[in-house]
Amino acid sequence: MLNQKYGIGEKAPRVDGPSKVTGEAKFTADIRLANMLEARVLRSPFPYARIRSIDTSQAEALDGVVAILTGTDMSDIDPYYGHAVRDRPIVAIDAARFVGDPVAVVAAENAQIAAEALELIRVDYEELPAVTTIEAALADGAVRVHDTDALRLGLFHGLGDFRPHDNICYEHHMAKGQAETVFAEADVIVEGEFRFPAVYQYALETHAATAVWHGADQLEMWANCQHPYLVRAELADMFDLPKANVRLHVPFIGGGFGSKSYTRMEPIAAAMARKAGRPVRVVNSVTESMWTSRRHNMICRMRTAARADGTLLARTAEMWLDTGAYADNGPRVVATAADAAPGPYRWTAYQVDAYGVYTHRPPSGSYRAFGATHLEWIGESQVDQVARKLGMDPLEIRVKNLLKPGEPVRIPGKPMDADLIGDIRKVAEGLEWDKPRPPRVGRGMGIGLLAAGSRPVSTAFARLESEGTVTVLVSTSELGQGARTAMSQIVSQELSIPLSQVRVPDGDTMVTPYDRSTGASRSTTLAGGAVHLAALDLKDQLIAIAAAKWNVAKSDIILRDGRAWVGDQSATLSELLFYHFGFSGGELFGRGIVRPEQGQGTYAAGPVFWEVCVGGVEIEVDEETGRIHLRKIVSVADVGTAVNPAMIKGQEMGGAAQGLGNAIFEEMVFSDGQLLNGTMADYRVPKMDDIADEFVSYIVQNEDGPGPYGLKGVGEGILAAMPAAIVNALADIGIHINELPATPERVWRAIQQSKNV
Repeated sequence: MLNQKYGIGEKAPRVDGPSKVTGEAKFTADIRLANMLEARVLRSPFPYARIRSIDTSQAEALDGVVAILTGTDMSDIDPYYGHAVRDRPIVAIDAARFVGDPVAVVAAENAQIAAEALELIRVDYEELPAVTTIEAALADGAVRVHDTDALRLGLFHGLGDFRPHDNICYEHHMAKGQAETVFAEADVIVEGEFRFPAVYQYALETHAATAVWHGADQLEMWANCQHPYLVRAELADMFDLPKANVRLHVPFIGGGFGSKSYTRMEPIAAAMARKAGRPVRVVNSVTESMWTSRRHNMICRMRTAARADGTLLARTAEMWLDTGAYADNGPRVVATAADAAPGPYRWTAYQVDAYGVYTHRPPSGSYRAFGATHLEWIGESQVDQVARKLGMDPLEIRVKNLLKPGEPVRIPGKPMDADLIGDIRKVAEGLEWDKPRPPRVGRGMGIGLLAAGSRPVSTAFARLESEGTVTVLVSTSELGQGARTAMSQIVSQELSIPLSQVRVPDGDTMVTPYDRSTGASRSTTLAGGAVHLAALDLKDQLIAIAAAKWNVAKSDIILRDGRAWVGDQSATLSELLFYHFGFSGGELFGRGIVRPEQGQGTYAAGPVFWEVCVGGVEIEVDEETGRIHLRKIVSVADVGTAVNPAMIKGQEMGGAAQGLGNAIFEEMVFSDGQLLNGTMADYRVPKMDDIADEFVSYIVQNEDGPGPYGLKGVGEGILAAMPAAIVNALADIGIHINELPATPERVWRAIQQSKNV
């Protein structure tokens, strides 16, 4: 099957499928190095505690323990990291700031010995008053999680005016016009306070890293990280090494969803290997991964104003996002949430004030469609509320107010680059919007925008070897999203060769060239754009060689079916290389570089494209139990051009399932900073019988994206749309939810409240 040619738009099989199905695929925890030690992490039992002393003597005496790392071992390096704010030590130095904060690390001959040694370490803690909720952190006289005056910016902050204060890590403000003046003239105003929970990304593979030092100045690592070059830069900075002296391998990753964005377990593995003088591997348990990264919980107050004819006029939003004990990606999540608050509508005025709040909880970071998932359900529920007050159809009010292509979304920034009205009409078509609803059945839709693409810097090489095989060197991490297949299809398309002749190896910062990151729906658009340019470069070289071989113009040469043709004469790629080099050897390199235009590349100038977050649901509610049953999900993937339609539909189904979890089931439950449901037995995710009876997926191909062939990224939008659609479907049958997840208990209570109104 892989011997066939699969270009753009084809349902190509996944190139990594066979190795994963047979178990041959290697993940980070599968890596075994000679003389390797296993590490385990001792973590704080308190949300906030001063560390008076750590006694490791009994643990060190245990047979098989090689080394123990504590905060005193890092005086010769800069032990703090954080791509936005350098506020997180490798292990706690003066104090532990959340339950689960690393305090010490043991490296031993095996994992069992390391775990036993943890029990023998004695830590003298002084428990301190903690702020474990947003409200507590914002209260007058609240305990400070950090001395904000001493905070330093990270290597990749992009924060502009950075002024942390009290327990505010970062704030972002957006305004247009005079919102209060417009509100005073409105015919309809709706308002409310809304709460979004802390949620775990739940990738099947937990965080893992293996490190080995070659001498004192060469660090080599294997890690399941989404952004290898950013992690490399942080490690080099912490250990005072040239970037070229840090080599990071990235095997297959068993899911990321943002949980493996930026730096995670890599500093612990590197510091532990440095002290032990041997290779060290550290692998999280599920609970430890829940402590390592999560989605921000949030409180939001929003108001929306409209005219009597349904014209949306103004919106204000204040939001507070809990970034936990360390900033992580909180500042970017805050900014993206602010971006999402106005929604994809035309406004006379808006005012958005967003704050990232430090608390003594595990740190919050990236999670697929962050910001948009936080805000879309709130803004869209208010659009529906306005429509109900005016007696308008929810579809009609959206069509009336949605931005059209070319209209400004925010200033400065990229204007609207998608047909939103066409997209929302697709949702209505899939839901059979005008069809009468049975009792207890509601329909809802949601549409929003996600600032996608991240910083547009990606490079790639395409290496053609003498037998005609092309090796694509690109650093996009394969998280299960199908990046390697998409890259292979782009090369297959341009060089007219079958997928069997294309290889996409693991990422390796010594071999595969720079790519900014894997996230923000950027891989196929930007890294794929670099691969496309590399393939075109290679194609141009082959055409030039063929033209020289037959003494014809380059315009006379075409590539077809793995051969170069002029008239009825043809040659394989191998034959062209033989002609060019004079023997069976030699190779050609194609190079591709994607970079921002001058003056672009910043958050303010972005995004690379607006990812449309659009979808709809039909639900049925059991009024006796409050249980929601999904009858139908409708997704619309506005992709510009579909590289692989089958993979897109898979992305949409996966994103819808995660959105369903965020909307109905998932919540990390804390009590005084303690995570109460930190295992997969206690943390509820969607199961097979929770998925909708029917899944309808539309792929919109308007060739309006910035990537090759007019494509743009996909996969996050439906997640953000799902909570909005579900909340609006509940409201369609008179059940109003202001706090997620919409568990059976919350829905049942809302039903009882509606009966008493």
